[in-house]
Amino acid sequence: MLVSLSSLLCQRSVTGYEEIMSDPSYAGQFIVFTMPEIGIVGINEDDMESLRIHASGVIMRNYNEIPSNYRSQKSLGKFFEEQGKFGVYDVDTRYLTKMLRDEGALMAYISTQISDKDELKRRLESSGRIENINYVKTVSAMDEYEHKKGAWDRNLKSYKPLKSIGKKIAVFDFGVKRNILNELCETGLEVIVVPHDTKAEVLIDKFKNGEINGVFLSNGPGEPKNLKAEIAEIKKMIEAKIPIFGICLGHQLLSNAFGYETYKLKFGQHGANHPVLNLETKAIEITTQNHNYNVPESIAEVAVVTHRNLFDNTIEGVRYKEYPIFSVQHHPEASSGPNESKYIFKQFLEIL
Repeated sequence: MLVSLSSLLCQRSVTGYEEIMSDPSYAGQFIVFTMPEIGIVGINEDDMESLRIHASGVIMRNYNEIPSNYRSQKSLGKFFEEQGKFGVYDVDTRYLTKMLRDEGALMAYISTQISDKDELKRRLESSGRIENINYVKTVSAMDEYEHKKGAWDRNLKSYKPLKSIGKKIAVFDFGVKRNILNELCETGLEVIVVPHDTKAEVLIDKFKNGEINGVFLSNGPGEPKNLKAEIAEIKKMIEAKIPIFGICLGHQLLSNAFGYETYKLKFGQHGANHPVLNLETKAIEITTQNHNYNVPESIAEVAVVTHRNLFDNTIEGVRYKEYPIFSVQHHPEASSGPNESKYIFKQFLEIL
């Protein structure tokens, strides 16, 4: 029997269902795809953002068992079987999307055996809140490792090898996506990935000894304010004046570490068509988003706001005034796109 107690969210991306499902940031969430046709291009291991599906499951309008793409290695159904996950199709996803838009984020209890509505309702109401679950420790690497692959080369149909420029960073793995690591390497940085519970003193010593030049705080799942131990370690690195770059959860953790608590959005931002205004260049960038929490407006007391979401005017990026630290809420590395914000990785080089 397969059972899922999860938070429902709408994902409005037209492409990239494999990348979305394998993104560790979706741990504890059941994805409602607004794209009506899912499974069209099958599954290709080169497109995975991690080693497995981290989403609890997916809800689809139409499921395509037979893929049509020359890169496909298996069907989505076969992939679900291998991963021990499940999806539900022939669902009116447009109705679900409207309901989530109006009601905000909702919990769902989904089972492959229990069909009695009253029993499903009882189980849902008696279940705990997933906001209190620390999903980061379930998706983070257990041990330190090096990443040595750059961006995807369409001509070679493989990932480029690292061409080091002699600088090295440590990546805090709160649920890091593989393509974030690829883009960091693409700039020429040597990348060491460390577990979420790595002590700040270890990295501060490495920084002082010249073994690393900076720290990256990755994306990840869950409520940022619950990660009190991680926030405490980030505070120490801030005071040590280590250059830091954060994306998504890393962006939120920095805000909390500076003393500005994040807040929960009504239904979050999930999709690949979100316009973000770069306040410094006045350019509008189409971005990928996946978050339920946001940094407060009061962060402007200690940071310069660099980006804003044009859908709801929430803060999308900041640069801290007294420290070599900046962060963004959206995903500049997005795979399968858009790629208009990739320049942000090169900005990290400028503060190392």
